[in-house]
Amino acid sequence: MSAYRISVVVEKDKDGYYAYCPDFRGCYTQGETYEDVIANIRDALKLHIEDRLESGEKVPDMELINVTSLEVTV
Repeated sequence: MSAYRISVVVEKDKDGYYAYCPDFRGCYTQGETYEDVIANIRDALKLHIEDRLESGEKVPDMELINVTSLEVTV
């Protein structure tokens, strides 16, 4: 069993939370709470990686992305 560290982007809007993985196109999900969306994206990533491995594809080495917030005065 292997472990992968994967960057995930989480956004919040009026309907809840949305998460996606920039390294795996099409791997995204949503949830009503932050905890829901984290659990959902973890499941989606697990299925995505399992599918790649079963198909004989390699899981690419991913560059970790850090996101921060900035205050900009205009």
